Amino acid sequence: MSVLVYTESEKGKFKKAAFEVASYAKAVADQMGTTVTAIAVNADDVSELGTYGVDKVLKVNDGKMDAFNAKTYANVIKQAAEKEGTKVVILSQSADSKYLAPILAVNLDAGYASNVVAAPTSASPFTVKRTAFTNKAFNFTTIDTDVKVVGVSNNSFGLVENSGSASAEAFSPNIPDNGVHVDSVDKASNKVSIADAEIVVSGGRGLKGPENWGMIEELANVLGAATACSKPVSDLGWRPHSEHVGQTGKPVASNLYIAVGISGAIQHLAGINASKVKVVINSDPEAPFFKAADYGVVGDAFDVVPRLTEKLKEFKAQNA
Repeated sequence: MSVLVYTESEKGKFKKAAFEVASYAKAVADQMGTTVTAIAVNADDVSELGTYGVDKVLKVNDGKMDAFNAKTYANVIKQAAEKEGTKVVILSQSADSKYLAPILAVNLDAGYASNVVAAPTSASPFTVKRTAFTNKAFNFTTIDTDVKVVGVSNNSFGLVENSGSASAEAFSPNIPDNGVHVDSVDKASNKVSIADAEIVVSGGRGLKGPENWGMIEELANVLGAATACSKPVSDLGWRPHSEHVGQTGKPVASNLYIAVGISGAIQHLAGINASKVKVVINSDPEAPFFKAADYGVVGDAFDVVPRLTEKLKEFKAQNA
């Protein structure tokens, strides 16, 4: 009857989202008076999960799962849920989990609540708080099916450490050949991914051209942030489409979002509205983004950003 949480990893290392959903699962388990079981796929060291409330880890080590396939992963998680007699399955809202969660819900005949931002307000009936209308509002959803699947929004619940340890158990589910074979996967290296970033520095057409992107990257490097851009910038070919954030690009739910030279079209705001603190730097005081911003700087980005970067460098040097 334990709460089951799927903890994502990459190249054997857990993603930050894995620890957040583990923390969330612990909160749910405490409400229900039960324990937390995690399923980890091809992860090297699972002991750290115990720090975030996991009691037991089902370790799956199989080359068939090196490349992500939603149907395969959903099938494996279903087998783990049935093995543990699970009534609640917790996932993140990463791109991969968004694909597999609906399939998993169908496989388990479960209700599915996505974009959950807080621990359940009630365990019986099982009620969760979710974002709605592209993060402009909240609603409370009750799942009344026997098994429940919950998708937790990134950077919404946070990391909550617990004093405990997790036992590890080898788990060998039936993994049929799905007919999909991946020859290679190319990924950007030495960069913070938008999905995992706590801070995102994003640039728009106000930067005037790709040759000026160095100051965005320098600011991001100082902050340990990911770089992103608006849709017009990616459409113009100044930056790769993988950096396009907004309603039609990648959603952002960072702790800090810094927008440089972005006017703030409604589609862009819809995609980044889940970020906790939004800072805007723009020379146009009438830019729509200022209405959505927590902090705004009216000024020339070519003056403000370098000065901000230098001040941050000085601060880090003094507090190293």
